[in-house]
Amino acid sequence: MPVLRVLNIIMTIAFLFSVAVQYNDPDTIQWMAIYGFAAAACILSLREKLRWMFSATVAIAALAWAGLLAPAVLSRPFPTTIVDSFHMTDVAVEEARELGGLLIVMTWMVVLTLTAPRKPDSPQHG
Repeated sequence: MPVLRVLNIIMTIAFLFSVAVQYNDPDTIQWMAIYGFAAAACILSLREKLRWMFSATVAIAALAWAGLLAPAVLSRPFPTTIVDSFHMTDVAVEEARELGGLLIVMTWMVVLTLTAPRKPDSPQHG
């Protein structure tokens, strides 16, 4: 099994897990959507049905959202408790984790975009 396929399976599981744990987040819908779209892109890629524009759109959305979070996260000292607990009682920890999650989504979507097969344009019927 090629390495990219194995990594894609791992990322599919990670994104589906990320969707599942969003139920108690204050902005549940947004987080379920970004992780859900990322999981969908992975599944489509595994089934060889991914269109590069889909994963590129998810990557751009994640990058834009990360760009909104980055100034707040980067203006604070890095929270050393970022991986200590699943509970996010500190805003700095929560935002740092959110930024990290978005950067993971963006990075994997770029990988899928770059590796998605390019199909030649179909002839136009006049």
